[in-house]
Amino acid sequence: MSEAVIDVSDVSISLGGRPVHRGLSLSVARGEVIALIGGSGSGKSVLLREIIGLVKPQSGGIKLFGQSVWDSSAEQMSLLRRRFGVLFQDGALFSSLSVEDNVATPLFEHTELPRVTCRQLARLKLAMVGLPPDAARKRPSELSGGMRKRVALARALALDPELLFLDEPTSGLDPISGRAFDALIRLLADSLGLTVFLVTHDLDTLFSIIDRVIVLSDGRVLGSGTVAELKHIDDPWLREYFAARPTEGETVHGN
Repeated sequence: MSEAVIDVSDVSISLGGRPVHRGLSLSVARGEVIALIGGSGSGKSVLLREIIGLVKPQSGGIKLFGQSVWDSSAEQMSLLRRRFGVLFQDGALFSSLSVEDNVATPLFEHTELPRVTCRQLARLKLAMVGLPPDAARKRPSELSGGMRKRVALARALALDPELLFLDEPTSGLDPISGRAFDALIRLLADSLGLTVFLVTHDLDTLFSIIDRVIVLSDGRVLGSGTVAELKHIDDPWLREYFAARPTEGETVHGN
């Protein structure tokens, strides 16, 4: 069995008096590309924020690379955060900075490298995600939505993480840009040996690049497996969700 890079054990949290997670447990092995799905309000993004140390659960445990997220010192968490990258749903780019400096920001903050070296590494990451050299000097507002997503991905990769968290990475993209972004994620995962934890509602993403899907419902994990395996679960939301995509010619990564 591969090492568990993410280990969530019996986590519970209520927000605004409403239970969001009720004894939720899951694990992700090194090298897996995992999609987390669930209905609106199922707590997908909350779980991501619990795992990366932004929202503290009221009970239960979370470990990354075998280290407890919520029992770690500030120094330990700083070191841990260098091992994972995050792409938030809106990209969270700094509008006042150039694209190059956006990507270099984690290097400025977490390394002692000269700023010129940080910027050189930032340009390398931008090339890695398929952006042209002239994009580096532009502001995020000068780029298309798809290009801004790639900038945010380049920034998430700035510190050469082992683990990548993506929150709705294809949200707001047209179908062609969305599929191109999916293909880029899979290529990077395979070539860099990344573990990817991806929150999504995009069915095409599930059918094209995902190794395993985890479904949240009623505060817990309803099911975990391939798309084909999940279709055997008798759940109204899952049936409606998968009915949105024709079954003819389906292919699932790894099958």
